[in-house]
Amino acid sequence: MTLAVRYISARTLDTAAAEPSSPGPGEVELAPAYVGICGTDLHIFHGDMDARVAAPAVLGHEMAGRIVRVGPGVEGWHQGDAVTVMPLRWDDTCPACRNGHQHICQHLDFIGIDSPGAMQQRWTVPASTLLRLPDSLPLDRAALVEPTAVAVHDVGRAQVAEGEKVVVVGGGPVGVLIALVARAAGAEVRVVEPSAHRRLLAEELGLTAWNPADVDVPRLVEQWTAHAGADVAFEVSGAAGGVDTAVDVLGVRGRLCLVAIHSRPREVNLHRFFWRELTLVGARLYDRSDFEKAVTLVADGTIPAERLISKVVPLTQAPAAFEALEGGGDVMKILVDCTDDAQGAAV
Repeated sequence: MTLAVRYISARTLDTAAAEPSSPGPGEVELAPAYVGICGTDLHIFHGDMDARVAAPAVLGHEMAGRIVRVGPGVEGWHQGDAVTVMPLRWDDTCPACRNGHQHICQHLDFIGIDSPGAMQQRWTVPASTLLRLPDSLPLDRAALVEPTAVAVHDVGRAQVAEGEKVVVVGGGPVGVLIALVARAAGAEVRVVEPSAHRRLLAEELGLTAWNPADVDVPRLVEQWTAHAGADVAFEVSGAAGGVDTAVDVLGVRGRLCLVAIHSRPREVNLHRFFWRELTLVGARLYDRSDFEKAVTLVADGTIPAERLISKVVPLTQAPAAFEALEGGGDVMKILVDCTDDAQGAAV
Protein backbone atom coordinates (compact mmCIF):
# COMPACT_ATOMS: atom_id res chain seq x y z
CA MET A 1 0.00 0.00 0.00
CA THR A 2 1.08 3.59 -0.61
CA LEU A 3 -0.07 6.99 0.66
CA ALA A 4 -2.10 9.68 -1.10
CA VAL A 5 -3.36 13.15 -0.15
CA ARG A 6 -7.10 13.35 -0.81
CA TYR A 7 -9.61 16.17 -0.91
CA ILE A 8 -12.66 15.14 1.13
CA SER A 9 -14.73 18.32 1.41
CA ALA A 10 -14.24 22.06 1.82
CA ARG A 11 -11.14 22.68 3.95
CA THR A 12 -10.77 18.96 4.66
CA LEU A 13 -7.89 16.86 3.36
CA ASP A 14 -6.64 13.52 4.57
CA THR A 15 -3.65 11.26 3.99
CA ALA A 16 -4.88 7.77 3.26
CA ALA A 17 -3.61 4.42 2.06
CA ALA A 18 -4.01 3.84 -1.67
CA GLU A 19 -3.64 0.74 -3.81
CA PRO A 20 -1.40 1.41 -6.82
CA SER A 21 -2.96 0.50 -10.17
CA SER A 22 -0.83 -1.48 -12.57
CA PRO A 23 -0.07 0.40 -15.79
CA GLY A 24 -2.24 -0.74 -18.67
CA PRO A 25 -1.49 -0.50 -22.37
CA GLY A 26 0.13 2.85 -23.17
CA GLU A 27 0.50 3.75 -19.49
CA VAL A 28 3.36 4.15 -17.02
CA GLU A 29 3.50 3.97 -13.26
CA LEU A 30 5.44 6.82 -11.64
CA ALA A 31 6.93 7.44 -8.24
CA PRO A 32 6.31 11.19 -7.78
CA ALA A 33 9.21 12.78 -5.92
CA TYR A 34 8.01 16.38 -5.47
CA VAL A 35 4.60 17.90 -6.11
CA GLY A 36 3.89 21.64 -5.94
CA ILE A 37 0.75 23.14 -4.42
CA CYS A 38 -0.75 25.77 -6.72
CA GLY A 39 -3.58 28.28 -6.67
CA THR A 40 -5.98 25.86 -8.36
CA ASP A 41 -5.29 23.31 -5.61
CA LEU A 42 -6.23 25.99 -3.08
CA HIS A 43 -9.47 26.69 -4.94
CA ILE A 44 -10.27 22.97 -4.64
CA PHE A 45 -9.32 23.00 -0.94
CA HIS A 46 -11.74 25.88 -0.34
CA GLY A 47 -14.59 23.92 -1.93
CA ASP A 48 -14.85 26.31 -4.88
CA MET A 49 -14.64 23.49 -7.45
CA ASP A 50 -16.95 20.91 -5.89
CA ALA A 51 -19.11 20.91 -9.01
CA ARG A 52 -16.12 19.58 -10.94
CA VAL A 53 -14.05 17.61 -8.42
CA ALA A 54 -15.43 14.25 -7.30
CA ALA A 55 -14.37 13.59 -3.69
CA PRO A 56 -12.38 11.81 -2.44
CA ALA A 57 -9.95 13.22 -5.00
CA VAL A 58 -6.17 12.95 -5.15
CA LEU A 59 -4.78 16.42 -5.91
CA GLY A 60 -1.61 17.71 -7.55
CA HIS A 61 -0.37 18.34 -11.09
CA GLU A 62 2.98 20.17 -10.69
CA MET A 63 5.39 17.26 -10.34
CA ALA A 64 8.66 15.56 -11.06
CA GLY A 65 9.51 11.94 -10.39
CA ARG A 66 10.74 8.68 -11.86
CA ILE A 67 9.24 5.81 -13.79
CA VAL A 68 8.59 2.65 -11.77
CA ARG A 69 6.92 0.43 -14.38
CA VAL A 70 5.89 0.70 -18.01
CA GLY A 71 2.76 -0.87 -19.41
CA PRO A 72 2.32 -2.96 -22.57
CA GLY A 73 3.13 -1.16 -25.79
CA VAL A 74 5.10 1.66 -24.20
CA GLU A 75 8.34 2.35 -26.06
CA GLY A 76 11.20 4.73 -25.32
CA TRP A 77 10.64 4.87 -21.56
CA HIS A 78 12.34 2.79 -18.89
CA GLN A 79 12.32 2.24 -15.17
CA GLY A 80 14.27 5.00 -13.43
CA ASP A 81 13.80 7.66 -16.12
CA ALA A 82 13.33 11.15 -14.63
CA VAL A 83 10.14 12.73 -15.94
CA THR A 84 7.52 15.38 -15.50
CA VAL A 85 3.93 15.20 -16.70
CA MET A 86 1.89 17.53 -18.88
CA PRO A 87 -1.38 16.74 -17.08
CA LEU A 88 -3.81 17.02 -19.98
CA ARG A 89 -5.96 14.43 -21.75
CA TRP A 90 -8.09 15.56 -24.67
CA ASP A 91 -10.64 13.77 -26.85
CA ASP A 92 -9.23 14.78 -30.28
CA THR A 93 -12.81 14.98 -31.63
CA CYS A 94 -14.28 18.26 -30.36
CA PRO A 95 -14.12 21.49 -32.45
CA ALA A 96 -11.22 22.87 -30.37
CA CYS A 97 -9.14 19.72 -30.91
CA ARG A 98 -9.97 19.57 -34.61
CA ASN A 99 -8.74 23.15 -34.94
CA GLY A 100 -5.42 22.28 -33.27
CA HIS A 101 -6.18 23.57 -29.78
CA GLN A 102 -6.10 20.28 -27.87
CA HIS A 103 -4.87 21.96 -24.68
CA ILE A 104 -8.28 23.66 -24.35
CA CYS A 105 -10.29 20.65 -25.48
CA GLN A 106 -13.99 21.17 -24.85
CA HIS A 107 -14.04 17.90 -22.90
CA LEU A 108 -10.60 18.25 -21.33
CA ASP A 109 -9.48 15.93 -18.55
CA PHE A 110 -7.11 18.01 -16.45
CA ILE A 111 -5.27 15.33 -14.50
CA GLY A 112 -5.17 16.29 -10.82
CA ILE A 113 -8.56 18.01 -11.04
CA ASP A 114 -10.84 15.89 -13.20
CA SER A 115 -8.98 12.66 -12.47
CA PRO A 116 -6.49 11.48 -9.79
CA GLY A 117 -3.39 13.65 -9.43
CA ALA A 118 0.26 13.37 -8.41
CA MET A 119 0.11 13.87 -4.65
CA GLN A 120 0.64 10.19 -3.95
CA GLN A 121 3.53 7.76 -3.79
CA ARG A 122 2.54 5.89 -6.95
CA TRP A 123 0.71 7.41 -9.92
CA THR A 124 -0.34 5.82 -13.21
CA VAL A 125 -0.64 8.11 -16.25
CA PRO A 126 -0.65 7.82 -20.04
CA ALA A 127 2.88 7.64 -21.44
CA SER A 128 1.85 10.37 -23.89
CA THR A 129 1.82 12.89 -21.03
CA LEU A 130 5.49 12.35 -20.12
CA LEU A 131 8.37 14.73 -20.77
CA ARG A 132 11.94 13.67 -20.15
CA LEU A 133 14.01 15.63 -17.63
CA PRO A 134 17.78 16.13 -17.87
CA ASP A 135 19.69 13.94 -15.41
CA SER A 136 21.46 17.06 -14.15
CA LEU A 137 18.19 18.73 -13.06
CA PRO A 138 17.29 18.10 -9.38
CA LEU A 139 13.76 16.79 -9.08
CA ASP A 140 12.66 19.43 -6.57
CA ARG A 141 13.50 22.18 -9.08
CA ALA A 142 11.89 20.17 -11.87
CA ALA A 143 8.58 20.32 -10.00
CA LEU A 144 8.41 23.95 -11.17
CA VAL A 145 8.41 23.03 -14.84
CA GLU A 146 4.59 22.95 -15.01
CA PRO A 147 4.03 26.49 -13.66
CA THR A 148 6.92 27.67 -15.84
CA ALA A 149 5.09 26.18 -18.84
CA VAL A 150 2.08 28.28 -17.83
CA ALA A 151 4.29 31.38 -17.91
CA VAL A 152 5.81 30.43 -21.27
CA HIS A 153 2.33 30.04 -22.73
CA ASP A 154 1.17 33.36 -21.26
CA VAL A 155 4.15 35.26 -22.65
CA GLY A 156 3.60 33.62 -26.02
CA ARG A 157 -0.11 34.47 -26.07
CA ALA A 158 0.75 38.11 -25.32
CA GLN A 159 3.36 38.05 -28.12
CA VAL A 160 5.96 39.75 -25.92
CA ALA A 161 8.83 41.01 -28.06
CA GLU A 162 12.35 42.20 -27.33
CA GLY A 163 12.50 45.77 -26.04
CA GLU A 164 8.84 45.94 -25.05
CA LYS A 165 7.76 47.27 -21.67
CA VAL A 166 5.75 44.80 -19.63
CA VAL A 167 3.82 45.19 -16.37
CA VAL A 168 2.95 42.07 -14.37
CA VAL A 169 0.13 42.70 -11.88
CA GLY A 170 0.50 40.09 -9.15
CA GLY A 171 3.86 38.85 -7.88
CA GLY A 172 2.97 35.35 -6.72
CA PRO A 173 4.66 32.26 -8.19
CA VAL A 174 3.07 32.51 -11.64
CA GLY A 175 3.48 36.29 -11.78
CA VAL A 176 7.19 36.08 -11.00
CA LEU A 177 7.61 33.27 -13.52
CA ILE A 178 5.88 35.37 -16.19
CA ALA A 179 8.20 38.27 -15.35
CA LEU A 180 11.27 36.04 -15.65
CA VAL A 181 10.14 34.49 -18.94
CA ALA A 182 9.27 37.93 -20.37
CA ARG A 183 12.67 39.22 -19.31
CA ALA A 184 14.33 36.25 -20.99
CA ALA A 185 12.45 37.25 -24.16
CA GLY A 186 14.16 40.64 -24.01
CA ALA A 187 11.38 42.71 -22.42
CA GLU A 188 11.76 45.31 -19.69
CA VAL A 189 9.55 44.25 -16.79
CA ARG A 190 7.90 45.77 -13.73
CA VAL A 191 6.03 43.74 -11.11
CA VAL A 192 3.12 45.12 -9.06
CA GLU A 193 2.67 43.27 -5.76
CA PRO A 194 1.41 44.36 -2.30
CA SER A 195 3.29 41.67 -0.33
CA ALA A 196 6.64 42.92 0.98
CA HIS A 197 7.98 39.36 1.08
CA ARG A 198 7.15 38.72 -2.56
CA ARG A 199 8.44 42.11 -3.69
CA LEU A 200 11.74 41.44 -1.94
CA LEU A 201 12.11 38.08 -3.67
CA ALA A 202 11.31 39.64 -7.04
CA GLU A 203 13.94 42.31 -6.44
CA GLU A 204 16.50 39.69 -5.37
CA LEU A 205 15.87 38.06 -8.76
CA GLY A 206 16.74 41.34 -10.46
CA LEU A 207 13.19 42.52 -11.10
CA THR A 208 11.77 45.93 -10.20
CA ALA A 209 8.69 45.62 -7.97
CA TRP A 210 6.19 48.27 -6.90
CA ASN A 211 3.75 48.30 -3.99
CA PRO A 212 0.38 49.52 -5.29
CA ALA A 213 -0.55 50.71 -1.79
CA ASP A 214 2.37 53.16 -1.71
CA VAL A 215 2.72 54.41 -5.28
CA ASP A 216 0.55 55.51 -8.18
CA VAL A 217 1.35 52.65 -10.56
CA PRO A 218 -0.10 54.20 -13.76
CA ARG A 219 1.86 57.40 -13.10
CA LEU A 220 5.08 55.44 -12.57
CA VAL A 221 4.45 53.60 -15.84
CA GLU A 222 3.93 56.94 -17.59
CA GLN A 223 7.31 58.12 -16.29
CA TRP A 224 9.01 54.83 -17.12
CA THR A 225 7.68 54.77 -20.69
CA ALA A 226 8.01 58.50 -21.48
CA HIS A 227 4.19 58.75 -21.51
CA ALA A 228 3.78 55.97 -24.05
CA GLY A 229 2.30 53.39 -21.65
CA ALA A 230 3.17 49.73 -21.36
CA ASP A 231 3.10 47.45 -24.38
CA VAL A 232 1.80 44.47 -22.41
CA ALA A 233 0.15 43.95 -19.03
CA PHE A 234 -0.47 40.59 -17.37
CA GLU A 235 -3.34 40.36 -14.86
CA VAL A 236 -2.24 37.67 -12.41
CA SER A 237 -3.72 39.01 -9.16
CA GLY A 238 -7.29 37.78 -9.50
CA ALA A 239 -8.51 41.01 -7.87
CA ALA A 240 -10.77 43.73 -9.22
CA GLY A 241 -8.12 46.34 -8.48
CA GLY A 242 -5.61 44.32 -10.42
CA VAL A 243 -7.83 44.42 -13.50
CA ASP A 244 -8.09 48.21 -13.22
CA THR A 245 -4.34 48.58 -12.90
CA ALA A 246 -3.60 46.26 -15.82
CA VAL A 247 -5.93 48.26 -18.08
CA ASP A 248 -4.78 51.69 -16.87
CA VAL A 249 -1.05 51.09 -17.52
CA LEU A 250 -1.44 50.14 -21.18
CA GLY A 251 -0.47 52.42 -24.01
CA VAL A 252 -2.01 52.69 -27.46
CA ARG A 253 -2.65 49.23 -28.92
CA GLY A 254 -1.38 47.61 -25.75
CA ARG A 255 -2.20 43.98 -24.98
CA LEU A 256 -3.80 42.79 -21.76
CA CYS A 257 -3.18 39.11 -21.06
CA LEU A 258 -5.64 37.65 -18.56
CA VAL A 259 -3.93 34.93 -16.54
CA ALA A 260 -5.72 34.86 -13.17
CA ILE A 261 -8.97 32.96 -12.68
CA HIS A 262 -11.68 35.45 -11.72
CA SER A 263 -14.52 33.62 -10.00
CA ARG A 264 -16.97 36.47 -10.59
CA PRO A 265 -17.56 39.01 -13.38
CA ARG A 266 -15.45 42.18 -13.17
CA GLU A 267 -16.14 45.71 -14.31
CA VAL A 268 -13.73 46.70 -17.09
CA ASN A 269 -13.06 50.18 -18.44
CA LEU A 270 -14.20 49.48 -21.98
CA HIS A 271 -13.84 53.13 -22.92
CA ARG A 272 -10.09 52.70 -22.40
CA PHE A 273 -10.18 49.72 -24.75
CA PHE A 274 -11.98 51.80 -27.37
CA TRP A 275 -9.88 54.94 -26.95
CA ARG A 276 -6.50 53.23 -27.09
CA GLU A 277 -7.45 50.27 -29.31
CA LEU A 278 -6.41 47.79 -26.65
CA THR A 279 -6.48 44.02 -27.05
CA LEU A 280 -7.60 41.51 -24.42
CA VAL A 281 -6.27 37.97 -24.76
CA GLY A 282 -6.98 34.97 -22.57
CA ALA A 283 -4.27 32.49 -21.63
CA ARG A 284 -5.10 29.05 -20.30
CA LEU A 285 -2.76 26.12 -19.66
CA TYR A 286 -0.06 25.22 -22.26
CA ASP A 287 0.84 22.96 -25.13
CA ARG A 288 3.73 20.55 -25.44
CA SER A 289 6.11 23.07 -26.97
CA ASP A 290 5.52 25.34 -23.95
CA PHE A 291 6.43 22.46 -21.66
CA GLU A 292 9.55 21.62 -23.63
CA LYS A 293 10.71 25.22 -23.44
CA ALA A 294 9.95 25.29 -19.71
CA VAL A 295 12.16 22.25 -19.13
CA THR A 296 15.02 24.09 -20.87
CA LEU A 297 14.48 27.32 -18.92
CA VAL A 298 14.47 25.54 -15.55
CA ALA A 299 17.39 23.28 -16.46
CA ASP A 300 19.65 26.09 -17.70
CA GLY A 301 18.94 28.32 -14.70
CA THR A 302 17.03 31.03 -16.56
CA ILE A 303 14.30 30.21 -14.05
CA PRO A 304 16.04 30.02 -10.64
CA ALA A 305 13.56 27.44 -9.36
CA GLU A 306 15.37 26.88 -6.08
CA ARG A 307 14.79 30.53 -5.13
CA LEU A 308 11.03 30.14 -5.54
CA ILE A 309 10.71 27.11 -3.26
CA SER A 310 9.75 28.36 0.20
CA LYS A 311 9.38 25.00 1.93
CA VAL A 312 9.36 21.26 1.33
CA VAL A 313 7.08 19.11 3.52
CA PRO A 314 6.53 15.34 3.66
CA LEU A 315 3.33 14.01 2.16
CA THR A 316 1.86 13.38 5.62
CA GLN A 317 2.08 17.12 6.35
CA ALA A 318 0.46 18.26 3.10
CA PRO A 319 -2.90 19.19 4.73
CA ALA A 320 -1.13 21.65 7.03
CA ALA A 321 0.81 23.06 4.06
CA PHE A 322 -2.46 23.99 2.34
CA GLU A 323 -3.44 26.00 5.41
CA ALA A 324 -0.04 27.71 5.48
CA LEU A 325 -0.48 28.81 1.86
CA GLU A 326 -3.77 30.54 2.58
CA GLY A 327 -1.92 33.55 4.01
CA GLY A 328 -0.23 33.87 0.62
CA GLY A 329 2.17 36.75 1.07
CA ASP A 330 4.94 35.16 3.14
CA VAL A 331 5.46 32.09 0.96
CA MET A 332 5.90 31.41 -2.72
CA LYS A 333 5.93 27.72 -3.54
CA ILE A 334 5.51 24.78 -1.14
CA LEU A 335 6.51 21.35 -2.41
CA VAL A 336 5.21 18.06 -1.08
CA ASP A 337 7.88 15.35 -0.82
CA CYS A 338 6.17 12.10 -1.83
CA THR A 339 9.17 9.81 -1.53
CA ASP A 340 8.98 6.77 0.72
CA ASP A 341 11.96 7.95 2.77
CA ALA A 342 10.28 11.26 3.59
CA GLN A 343 7.18 9.52 4.92
CA GLY A 344 9.21 7.18 7.05
CA ALA A 345 10.98 10.12 8.63
CA ALA A 346 7.73 11.97 9.24
CA VAL A 347 5.77 9.19 10.95
